[in-house]
Amino acid sequence: MTELTGVRPGMAGTDSTQELDLELVRRVQRGDSAAFDLLVRKYQHRVLALIGRYIRDWSECQDVAQETFIRAYRAMGNFRGDAQFYTWLHRIAVNTAKNHLVAHNRRPPTEDVDASDAEQYDAGSRLRDTDTPERELMRQEMERTVMKAVDRLPEELRTAITLREVDGLSYEEIAQKMDCPIGTVRSRIFRAREAIDAELRPLLDSNSATRERART
Repeated sequence: MTELTGVRPGMAGTDSTQELDLELVRRVQRGDSAAFDLLVRKYQHRVLALIGRYIRDWSECQDVAQETFIRAYRAMGNFRGDAQFYTWLHRIAVNTAKNHLVAHNRRPPTEDVDASDAEQYDAGSRLRDTDTPERELMRQEMERTVMKAVDRLPEELRTAITLREVDGLSYEEIAQKMDCPIGTVRSRIFRAREAIDAELRPLLDSNSATRERART
């Protein structure tokens, strides 16, 4: 586990989250890419959920989330800590989702999750609901399922999806690295996502059934 110097032991609550995020941001600004990976892991589920309010297609949500983090990484030098890190990331995610819809000739929703509300997002009821121990276990199980599904992919599919989702390369860059047409790259990534979704679907269906029983 990465040791976070400069973070006082025993810190708790929102202030702790802010200080930890700011420490990670400072590390990224000093060139520590591993610190950015920690921020991605911390907020990727929240960003995906936010983007899902604008875009229904899961594959598109993944692409837009990836683009959100790429934009955040490139703009990290501009972050000064005037707002919470998630507030800043929230705005980037919303703008990226809207730009994606406009680029595909689709109208963005007229109502947003107000960016100023994101200041209180960490303490909001939605977050308390999604960060229960049961949800955390579910996220961990989903991550393990995805990793296993990726490991079982044929090499060309595994390479394509890894270059896209982990390395954040564009389709053009992947085509160059794999020495194949862009259409082939898109096909491989589509097939990889289909295989991963097929592995995830029983887990998600089981979780939905459990939640439905809990409501009755």
